[in-house]
Amino acid sequence: MLTQDKQQRNWKPIVKQFEAVVGKNGVVQRREELITYECDGLTSYRERPAVVVLPRTTEQVAEVVKICDRHSIPFIARGSGTGLSGGALPVENCVLIVTSLMRQILKVDLENQQVVVQPGVINSWVTQTVSGAGFYYAPDPSSQIICSIGGNVAENSGGVHCLKYGVTTNHVLGLKLVLPDGSIVDVGGQVSEMPGYDLTGLFVGSEGTLGIATEITLRILKSAESICVLLADFTTIEVAGVSVSDIISAGIIPGGMEIMDNLSINAVEDVVATNCYPRDAGAILLVEIDGLAVEVAANKQRIAEICKNNGARNITIASDPEQRLKLWKGRKAAFAAAGHVSPDYYVQDGVIPRTQLPYVLGEIEALSQKFGYRIANVFHAGDGNLHPLILFDNSIPGELEKVEEVGGEILKLCVKVGGSISGEHGIGADKKCYMPEMFTATDLETMQWVRQVFNSKGLANPGKIFPTPRTCGEAANVMGESAKKFEGVEKF
Repeated sequence: MLTQDKQQRNWKPIVKQFEAVVGKNGVVQRREELITYECDGLTSYRERPAVVVLPRTTEQVAEVVKICDRHSIPFIARGSGTGLSGGALPVENCVLIVTSLMRQILKVDLENQQVVVQPGVINSWVTQTVSGAGFYYAPDPSSQIICSIGGNVAENSGGVHCLKYGVTTNHVLGLKLVLPDGSIVDVGGQVSEMPGYDLTGLFVGSEGTLGIATEITLRILKSAESICVLLADFTTIEVAGVSVSDIISAGIIPGGMEIMDNLSINAVEDVVATNCYPRDAGAILLVEIDGLAVEVAANKQRIAEICKNNGARNITIASDPEQRLKLWKGRKAAFAAAGHVSPDYYVQDGVIPRTQLPYVLGEIEALSQKFGYRIANVFHAGDGNLHPLILFDNSIPGELEKVEEVGGEILKLCVKVGGSISGEHGIGADKKCYMPEMFTATDLETMQWVRQVFNSKGLANPGKIFPTPRTCGEAANVMGESAKKFEGVEKF
């Protein structure tokens, strides 16, 4: 069992050991400075770590982890802190290993279409590095100008283009890992299919519970000959959802398809002022197609016809790079714009079959009416990855618990229609209590066995992914009770 009583832990000699590895400037321990690290993008859960360590190399990460292992100290890896499921949330008396200073692009191999980066490299930097040579990195979360590759690997992030090109796991060829005992191993390689177990695929999306990635080999793609973006506006979001299914049924696989409802449209126009999104529309559908010029020319006409047949009022087509970026600008700013219309918002991340879009969107509206909260819908329509933003005021006592209940009902709805409780945000601390909605007790126990192989002491990111006997609402109020959580999570 892990010792979590702060009075029993003498941190001074441990901090000295960390300083010997990363230097005094690489250790943060003043209470007021630790506030920065007490939560990730899910700000409703907060816990200050005991110490923050900022390594710069694989070897430093390994030495820091070895110190934690010797002293049985729980540790959590953190990148840019943009996660939305509490995956990088500290636990009481833990060490937070922050990789934001590990931001070197170690190798660019255009001939073999791959790039090797440290985990602190920002997502958009990869494309910026290779775009001059006609390449790009496909996974593009909305937070790509600030989220780190290490965090993308931990959560298996997606983005606008995941419909056609896949999520992070489809673009990671190999990893250098520091395991929870401090040992350094390499998994994967320089080609997409390696013999043996798919340990790279196992690690991507494991949310730091199996170790820390310190070098990541990414696959980059050649830029398409032609790219075109269509914006269609509809009177209702349900009809926009029907258009998504019809486009795929026609045999067209766009690079990306995104839907925004009226609430999101107006929030974006208030903040970003694209002047591209009609404020009176019930919803807009953004469709990007890419490929050979002749293919794009044919498909844009077919997509326009499908949207018109489903009642689209207007269709804007942009092939010019600047105009394309302008059409996408509002979608990329949608989450930030929600802060303009509400003091707080709670975002969920569920996946449904595309054919269920009209039904599920109608049910979300019914939940909005039932519970009395406005819900803004902005999501990756092509792969059915929903991101409902539930607007509320956290200063009102009890509101967070009610909003979490609404979010839970949405996740249950996703599972009910054959979907999943997460598309790209991960499970973290936020959604672990809904894992039994998708998995049996045997499934969950088997997952624990896998984690036990790598993380036998339970030190790496404890209290995440797997449910405890508590409910979600209770968990939100007791994140500081780490010792109890460790007992619930690590015993079999």
